[in-house]
Amino acid sequence: MQDYFIQRSVFSDKQFRTRYRMSYDVFNRIFADLCQGIVAIYSREYLRAPNAVDLRRLLAKADKGDFPGMIGSIDCMHWQWKYCPSGWAGEYSGRKYFPTIILEVVASYDIWIWHAFFGVSGACNDLNVLAQSPLFDKLTGGHVPQVLYQVNKIDYNLCYYLADGIYPKWTTFMKSIPRPTLEKYILFSKCQEGYRKDVERCFGILQSRFGIVRGATRGWNKEDLRSIMLTCVILHNMIVEDERPDDELESDEENEDNMMPKKASVWERPIIENFEPIGRD
Repeated sequence: MQDYFIQRSVFSDKQFRTRYRMSYDVFNRIFADLCQGIVAIYSREYLRAPNAVDLRRLLAKADKGDFPGMIGSIDCMHWQWKYCPSGWAGEYSGRKYFPTIILEVVASYDIWIWHAFFGVSGACNDLNVLAQSPLFDKLTGGHVPQVLYQVNKIDYNLCYYLADGIYPKWTTFMKSIPRPTLEKYILFSKCQEGYRKDVERCFGILQSRFGIVRGATRGWNKEDLRSIMLTCVILHNMIVEDERPDDELESDEENEDNMMPKKASVWERPIIENFEPIGRD
């Protein structure tokens, strides 16, 4: 079967029709409709932001890892667009010298993807993607649970993501220290970069599970490509949920009974409205 669906199929369209009793174009239409249906039905559950129960579990894990308040890592992945229309090729070609489309992801320690934003031109960098991303829409609208945790005896009410150096200096991002010299800064940078590999590991697993996002895409319709990518993310999260250890499931049930982590608390009430995620100087 792989010989029919690889990037350079060894069989002609006629042979494909003989094998599957339909043309390659009909198969592609069915595949596109299937992906759109999966996204429409399952995105609410498997492409959602973490709720209060999820935040308690993530913050409890972050406390054990000495990063109180951290709920995941953010990064971007490029997907090569083989059949990009020639008029858009320059717009979608960046440092990779061929057209790509970017997927922005927030992944937690268990490689669950909490945020997936796909469709930005490959000529953009991570900062340009963030400017178009809906990542902080609910936060700025005051539609997320209230969080409280302490670092060095100082109270904080915003969770943060681990990020690389290109991201802005906001309180919602924790970046590594460039060229650290002091021992404590070296240790912090080493730990931050180590924990941030969760999102890189997530990209690797996503591509190993779904070969369609590992190689160059053969589609030309951007909306269809978006449905394919989000379908792979949804299926990935389904697998993560199914393979989650039983002790973590029991921990989630305990959190539902209002058992809070030692260093963080979460309430089901909105934060201050019109908050802008701008960091302190």
